[in-house]
Amino acid sequence: MTWSEIVTFAFVAGLLVMSPGPNGVLIARTVPTSGRGAGFANVAGFVTGFYLHGAMAILGLSIILVQSATAFAIVKYLGAAYLFWIGVRALLSAWHGIDAKRETRPSAKRRTLRNAYLEGLLTNALNPKVSMFYLAAFPQFISSGDTTTAAAFMLVFVHSMIAAVWFGAMILVMSRLTAVAQNGRFQRWLKGVTGVFFIGFGAKLAFYRPNL
Repeated sequence: MTWSEIVTFAFVAGLLVMSPGPNGVLIARTVPTSGRGAGFANVAGFVTGFYLHGAMAILGLSIILVQSATAFAIVKYLGAAYLFWIGVRALLSAWHGIDAKRETRPSAKRRTLRNAYLEGLLTNALNPKVSMFYLAAFPQFISSGDTTTAAAFMLVFVHSMIAAVWFGAMILVMSRLTAVAQNGRFQRWLKGVTGVFFIGFGAKLAFYRPNL
């Protein structure tokens, strides 16, 4: 694999990471309510999800997933249901609001690092589009002389590091807005907006049809 191929892949992967999606919305929802540590736990979950999808693509499981309508539908609808669940839960929380007593104890509603990690992992792992991206990218960026497994995991590493840097920067910026983020009215608005976005991403995934 040449440096030009790695740079080209990094550019494409960077555009994919920076485009609006459920990962960014999850970060925007987690940091104001649960803090910077939970946001980085989300990112650790994202990175694990990238390696999971990469391993599936390398082992050929993603090919089965894409070519089998039943297998693809199962994963797709599981992912859509999970995004819907997060969205509905956020909307219900926004609807009920935050009373003054709960607002003075923000730590009571904080996610544990374990829960934040699992949220990040599931948000990424249940999105079959990531596997499809790797299946499309690997043949184009891996030269015939390369060891396929090592080269493929190099691309996964590049993708995951770009995501870690991008979302890490997002976390650092959002954590500086702590005073605003802890305002009850702002949190209610944020939960409502993220709930709508997650439901929208869930609907988009549910109706997604791969171009085979």
